[in-house]
Order: sequence, then C-alpha cells, then structure tokens
Amino acid sequence: MNLFSDIRGLVIASLEAMAADGLLPAGLDLANVAVEPPRDAGHGDMATNAAMVLAKPAGAKPRDIAEALVGRLAADPRIAEAEVAGPGFINLRLVPGVWQGLIAQVIRDGAGYGRSDMGQGAKVNVEFVSANPTGPMHVGHVRGAVFGDALAALLDFAGHAVTREYYINDGGAQVDVLARSAYERYREANGLDPEIREGLYPGDYLIPVGEALKQKYGASLLDKPEAEWLAELREFATEAMMEMIRGDLAALGVHMDVYSSEKSLYGTGKIEAAIEQLRGMGLIYEGVLEPPKGKVPDDWEPREQTLFRSTSHGDDVDRPVKKSDGAWTYFAPDIAYHYDKVSRGFDQLIDVLGADHGGYVKRLKAVVAALSDNRVPLDVKLIQLVKLFKNGEPFKMSKRAGTFVTLRDVVEQAGADVTRFMMLTRKNDAALDFDFAKVLEQSKDNPVFYVQYAHARVCSVIRKAAEAGIHCDDATLAVADLSRLDHPAEMELARRIAEWPRLVEIAARGHEPHRVAFYLYDLASDLHTHWNRGNEDTSLRFVQEGEVETSQAKIALARAVAVVISAGLGILGVTPAEEMR
Repeated sequence: MNLFSDIRGLVIASLEAMAADGLLPAGLDLANVAVEPPRDAGHGDMATNAAMVLAKPAGAKPRDIAEALVGRLAADPRIAEAEVAGPGFINLRLVPGVWQGLIAQVIRDGAGYGRSDMGQGAKVNVEFVSANPTGPMHVGHVRGAVFGDALAALLDFAGHAVTREYYINDGGAQVDVLARSAYERYREANGLDPEIREGLYPGDYLIPVGEALKQKYGASLLDKPEAEWLAELREFATEAMMEMIRGDLAALGVHMDVYSSEKSLYGTGKIEAAIEQLRGMGLIYEGVLEPPKGKVPDDWEPREQTLFRSTSHGDDVDRPVKKSDGAWTYFAPDIAYHYDKVSRGFDQLIDVLGADHGGYVKRLKAVVAALSDNRVPLDVKLIQLVKLFKNGEPFKMSKRAGTFVTLRDVVEQAGADVTRFMMLTRKNDAALDFDFAKVLEQSKDNPVFYVQYAHARVCSVIRKAAEAGIHCDDATLAVADLSRLDHPAEMELARRIAEWPRLVEIAARGHEPHRVAFYLYDLASDLHTHWNRGNEDTSLRFVQEGEVETSQAKIALARAVAVVISAGLGILGVTPAEEMR
C-alpha cells in the first residue's frame, strides 16, 4: 500500500476527467504531477503541484486549474478538505479513516509493507568493495561494503533483480608483490629471518600464509629462484587473501553473489574481443594524445598509442588501451570486464568505488555507453573517506595490518549492526567521522541506539500487554477497532508511517540508501515523542488500563511503527532489537 501513490492516482483521474469534460486540453503530459508531504505539516496531509506544472502546457492560469480540480478531489470520500494555496498549489487533508485503515494494512502486509514493483524486475549489477587481494580489508572498504550491500537490498525491495558482485583485482603487479611478501613469511616459517624490504607488505596477516606454505612445500622452495615459485605462490597467496576477505565481509553481514577475476581476462581473448568490438564501431584508433594540461612532466614525450575514442561518449579526452610497447593499460581489462557485464544481460550497472577513483568515472561511463549502444546506464557511486576516532582522538593503526585499521578492528569494537548503521548516516560522497565512544553511547545523539530503542520499546509494550491478558498478536491487531485512534498526535505518527513506501521509491531511484537511515531516525523520534506525551497525557499511552479494545488500537499503531523500523533496518542489514541492555 502506497497512500501517496493512491492519492496521486486520484489526482490523475480527476485531471483526465477534466480533459474529457473540455476543461483541460487532451493529451497533456501528467508525468510531472506529484503528490507529496507539504513543507509545513500545518497546511495539510498532502500537497499536489498539478496546477502549477500543467498551467503552461494547458495555456491556463494555475489557480484556475487548481480551483476546478479541488472540487473534484473533495468529492472523494477519502478527502476531508481540499484547498488552493498561493499561486496554485493544492493542500489536502484526509479523513481519519484513511490513516486508521493504513495502520491495519501495515500490520497485514508486515515485512512487505513498502515493497514496490517500481523496478519491474530489471536486472541490476551492483559491483562493490573489489579490494585488491593483498591483505585484510581496511576501514575505507567498510563504508563501501555497507553502502553497496544496503543499495542492493534497497533495489531488491523496490522490485529489481539484483546481483552483488566483487571484482578481484588479481591481474596486476600488486599480486606479484603479495607473492614475494608471502615468500618472506615462508622463509620465516622455516626458521630464517624474513627480509621485509621496502615495497613488500609488512603486516602480520601473512605469517599464517607462510606457515601454510611450509606445510605444503616444506623447505623445498628455499633454494629455488623466484621464477620457479612466483606464479604458484601468487595463486596460493591470492586465494588465502580472498578467503580472509570473504571472512571479513561475512563478519559485516555482506555476502556476494558473484566473484569475478581480473586475471581471467588475460590470455583468454576477452580483452582482445572487447577492444575489437569497439574497433568495429570506429572507436579504436592509433594516435598521439595532447600533453597533459598544466605543467608538463619532464619525462613526457609524444608517443603513438592505441586509443579509445571516449570523447565520442562524453569523456574529456580519449583514453589509451595499449601502450607504445604493446602492453595493455590498466583501462583495457576494465573495458573487458564491463563488456562482460553488459554481455550478461544486465539492464543497469552500478560501480561503487573509492573517492580516489573519481577520474575513472567518465571513461567507464563512456565505454559502457559504447558497448551497450547506450542501452545500459552505468552509475558510479564514489565513497568518501572515513575518519576514525576514539574519545575524540584519532584511532591508532593496526599492528596486524601494518599500516591501517582493519575492518575486523572496527566490527570487533563497535559490532556489525552499529558499524553498518553509522556508515549510512552520511551521503556516500560526504566524509564521515566515526568515533568509537560516541557510536556506543545510549543517547538520542547516537542514531543507531535511538532507532533500536524505538523498536525495543514497541516490543516491550507488546510483552507487557500480553502479560496483562491483552491479545496483541498481528492477526488480532489488524482487525482491532482503529476508529479509537483519533488524537492528532496519533494521526501524526500514522502520517510518518505512510511516507515509507514513497521514501523507498525515492531512495531506490536515486541510489541513496542513506535516506532510509535518515527516515528511520525521524520515525523513531516521532515514536519517542509520542511516548513522552503519554507521560503527561495518559490517554495517549499505548496500554489503557481496563480498556482492552482501546489498548489494542493504540498497540496496533505502535506495532505498525515497529513493522516499518524492522523493514528499514533489514534494508540496512541491521538486526532490530527486541530489548535494550
């Protein structure tokens, strides 16, 4: 049930009737007609811009359209009042029965309330994390992992068919460095002093890998040249790191559907096939790029390269795909990987990347546009940095990792639920401060506690009511006499609940899961405010002594809040609390 969508349907039907009666031109585009909460709640329950957006194409004054429209809207039994405001906006008030019916429907729908068919089953690939398989995940990966997972859950909730994907960057020089670093830990496991020279990975996390190598090879590799062990150790160490990364993700509650390997693109003809596809479109050519803008590096010289004509699809400059020495650039496997995703039949691609990859956005969008003939949109979401603090002081580095704070450090100290929620309390492209002391506070300033506490309060009400002999299972609450909910404060809470389906569609359309966290905080705040009102006005308390039917109606309102909080937390990957410790 989407009450805003239902009332918009009423507005659209009324406009179409006006056109049929000759009061509006036929064939008007009604796509931009919206029904949304008014900016000032005192103006009503909902507002529509219909007259404002149709005035120009209809060749009429917006207020004239509005005055004709309000009469038709007011005739609907759901509308208590329709009035024109300002130059032509229309404010609507709904009869209490609409809000009471909503509460019953939320309880009947349960976890399905707010689900949408907006996506119409469109296949969406969300690629996120994609950390180099050279060590444990760090705090920067935490935010990208939470964002990508929550976005995938949000899109699924809004009716898309979602695939979560991790791209393993195992085709570059960094995995050779990993193999050499693991070899030194292998030497250490055999009683020799490791030579962790500059450029190798110093973290203790490779010690178990060295021990595993000793178990497999004994001392047989110690006297062999690098050329004989590098490839095998590269594969062994990469798989060990990916096992660690899968464990890190699981600790955060993230599970991928697909793991794709960069290495699988080399030597298999996949890169060549993607480049040839572009060449057939006239988008690959041999040429010389202009020197970089600004100060030209001393070692820069004009060299003929194989280039992708990305400027034909919105990029600033054409991009090299093959160097003058014949080696592929870093961009070439990216082209092949995105060609593979397009070939798998996805209707939309989403890449979640670190903020340091901002320079790649235009070229990636250009290549996807070219390879899909502009059929498949690519949205690149950049994740800004996370700054860690403890009691206001910067959090120290991890000895285990060597140079950074690991994902496990964060989860072990704060917990997966707290970590996930807090990572979504800012928009993805805004920096985020994460203070371990503050995120564990039990106060209104800690949003995850505040939302969890609201859910736990409702659970407490239901437990106490049951102990008092009041039947308050969902089946009973859904058929309770909700006409007993008539206080303005109760209607206010119902109005917030009604916004949930609309919020889901807005957040899904914009790929903005942080909106869910913001909404849940507002809903929790409304619940806590209502609870506190009950301390002064006992008629607002959820349990009314000696009045079973009234209690059931009021508990139904609280239960509807809990249903929405649970659904929203489910999207964020957070477990709803039934009691607070």
